[in-house]
This record gives sequence, C-alpha cells and structure tokens, in this order.
Amino acid sequence: MCTASFLWMAALLPWGNYALSIAPPPMKVLVTGASGKTGRLIFEALLEDPTKFKACGLVRSVQSAKALRKMVSNTGLDQIVICDITVIDDGNDKTNNNNVPSGLDGCDAMIICTSAMPVINKLSLARAFLKAPINMIRGKKAFDFRSLKFDWKGGQYPEKVDYQGQKAQIDLAIKLGMKHVVIVGSMGGTDPRNFLNSIGKNKDGTGNGDILLWKRKAEKYLVEQAKKHSLDYTIIHPGGLKDDPSGEKKFVLDVDDNLIQRQQKSISRADVASLCLASLTVGKGQKVALDVITADRDSQEPPGSTASTGQTAEEALQDFLAKKRVYEYA
Repeated sequence: MCTASFLWMAALLPWGNYALSIAPPPMKVLVTGASGKTGRLIFEALLEDPTKFKACGLVRSVQSAKALRKMVSNTGLDQIVICDITVIDDGNDKTNNNNVPSGLDGCDAMIICTSAMPVINKLSLARAFLKAPINMIRGKKAFDFRSLKFDWKGGQYPEKVDYQGQKAQIDLAIKLGMKHVVIVGSMGGTDPRNFLNSIGKNKDGTGNGDILLWKRKAEKYLVEQAKKHSLDYTIIHPGGLKDDPSGEKKFVLDVDDNLIQRQQKSISRADVASLCLASLTVGKGQKVALDVITADRDSQEPPGSTASTGQTAEEALQDFLAKKRVYEYA
C-alpha cells in the first residue's frame, strides 16, 4: 500500500473516539539515606509503583548497600549509588563533575532522608544504672532518660550531616537539573530549647548538638535556592516516628509546630513515605513546608484548629494546598 493511500484511510478512521494515550515516562527519584528506616520505606514504596516512579537509592557505604538489598529483595545493583553525602561536590563549579556520583543522570527529584544518628554514651548509661537504686530510695524516677549523654554515630554530627550534608545535596539537585526536592525533617525546629537540640551537648552547652536548628538552617537554604532556580520543594516535618503499618489513621497537616502541643503527635514511618510520594504528584509544581502527624480516623479536630486532614496522604495534601498555608521561616 502506498503512503498516500495509507494516509487517506487513516483520515477516515474515528480517531476522536480512540485517542492515543501515551503514558509519561516514570519519574526518576533519588532517595538519599535509603538504608535508614524511613528512607528504606520510601525507596520501597517507589519501587512498588514502577509506572509512576523509577527509584534510585543513595547510601553511604558498601555495607549499607548490602543491607538495603537484603531488606528490599527486588533491588538491582543499578538502583543503588554509594556516596558520602558530606563530601558531595558543592555545585559551585558547573563544569566539574568529578565528585558527582555516577548513576544519577536523568533524576527528576530527590528525597532527602539523611540525618545524624545519636547513640547513647556507654559510660553515662552505666552511671545511670548505678544511680537507679539511689534515686528510688529518694523517691525519684529510677531512670532519667534526659540525664544520659549522647554521641553521634560515626562522628557524623548535626552540623556536618543535617546542614552541610543537606546543603550539598540541594546543590547537587540543582546542578543535575532536578525539578523537585523533598526533605524529611522533624517537628520542633521553631524552638531552640527543644530537648532534641541538647543531644550531643555537654552540661556547659558546648559540643555538637542543635540538630533541629541545623535542620532548619538547611531548610532555609533550600527555600532561598528555590527562589533563584526553577525548583519545587516539599519540606516535611513529621512528629514522633513509629514503626506501625501505613493507612491505619488519618493524616493531620499544619504549620509552625502547631501540632507539637497535642497530646498525640506521632506518625508511622510508612505514612511519612506515603506523604513523600504524594508530594511528587499532588505537590508537583508547589513550594511548600508542613508539619504532619496522624490521628484516629473518627477523631475530631480541637476547636479553632486550622489543620488540614485526610484519610489518605493525597487527600490531606490537597486540602493543605487548597488552604494556601505558609510555613514561617523568618
């Protein structure tokens, strides 16, 4: 059949009733800190939806890579990148790619799950146990958790990981032309006196602490860079993280640590993963920061609450965006 005849026949076909639907290619998403508890769940959730997402996990060591492949059995070698995020190229030299890990070409988005990890100082733990009988005799709490001293795993303290490391990741995302950056942080960043900021400090206030303040400083950096570049972002501040299954409770979203005053202020890591994925779809094209916890499905919001709620992460985020809530970073 000649080309002209084919085109003539094609013109007679009712294409309006059979419109060709070409699905967009899956979004390639880099998850940093993919071997951590929350990062792994996000990485796994991306793998479970291959029509929408192409997952790539960044871990710090070969040991972490092996652990990730063991926990997520369908992970291929080409889906893992090994790199120390604290020494990633700072992004200022646009022609130098020597420090850019291979395998990141074509990434559309980055989900940052890296964080300094506190570990209990063994000497302080021993002292606390020795004091327990004395405390009980004196009518005090036998074991005071806040009396313990913490160090940082591998010497990776907050300023290095939660600020310098996240800043380097943001620069890398911009350098590689990614369109969306998601940060999984923590509630409490508006209060310098939050207990978490004391972790890693000595009694005189010296030492490597202030984890929430360093996280907030990195978030401010992202907000500033997003104004200069074509970059969307979602900054997620979850409440206390739990290892419960996803989908058992409703989502509650708010801003400026309003939720931290509630008696119940926790969320499962799996639900955080769901919100991260929702931020890449429902939150596409947005610049937003929010706090999130979950609550019983039939619970009522307290009087005067301005929080957004939803039975799913997508519903809650849609409601939040519709209300145009703004997180204050002054």
